[in-house]
Amino acid sequence: MVIHMEKGTSEYGEFRIEGRNAVIEAFRSGREIDKVYILDGCKDGPVMTVKREAAKKNTQIKYVTKERLDQLSESGRHQGVIACLAAYSYARVEDMLALAEKKKEPPFLILLDNIEDPHNLGAIIRTANLAGAHGVIIPKNRAVGLTAAVARTSAGALNYTPVAKVTNLVRTIEELKEKGLWFVCADMDGTRMYDLNLTGPIGLVVGSEGEGVGRLVKENCDMTAAIPMKGDIDSLNASVAAGVLAYEILRQRLM
Repeated sequence: MVIHMEKGTSEYGEFRIEGRNAVIEAFRSGREIDKVYILDGCKDGPVMTVKREAAKKNTQIKYVTKERLDQLSESGRHQGVIACLAAYSYARVEDMLALAEKKKEPPFLILLDNIEDPHNLGAIIRTANLAGAHGVIIPKNRAVGLTAAVARTSAGALNYTPVAKVTNLVRTIEELKEKGLWFVCADMDGTRMYDLNLTGPIGLVVGSEGEGVGRLVKENCDMTAAIPMKGDIDSLNASVAAGVLAYEILRQRLM
């Protein structure tokens, strides 16, 4: 099995496994795999096996050119397949609710949409821990996973704050609503955060600085919260926005 810690060339800083059989064995051994890069158009037996194993684990597949695979590869022996491993194991949403119950606190979860920068995710996980959140939920697609860069940026918070990866954020919100949670979405056109009741079981939904929260996700939230701003620019970095709103939730809880 060929495993590499990407250096310099990767914006994500990922652990990677290269080669068809190595990737198949990684799936079958239960390794946490965030996504698989597969040579576009390749349909031979081992590659089809990789696709089936990825489907079983609901793992994201990205079809790319040979040039892209060559760029990602350090061994030069990728055989059309490179898998990116998670640096930490993912939790379940149920684990987060159980943690809140154990602490005798109303659940406080942070859900992220369109966060693709590992430094933003790592910083948000760190803030989630310090603000008393019981977990962070990320989507399977269009989102960075628990890469080594995320682990480093979290400064150890990943050891204490569970992170779950879900297929569909909207469905997850609907299921959590049935368990009594309310959802507030970060939105610059929303109600000023100081004017909202952010106590009780709550999910804070934050999107990227550029795209924000997706339309369907926003429509399924109960409230939208705006952070007051007096400067000359009109948006905050995603991790900063998450931190400001998370601490407003903590402030209201402490009161």
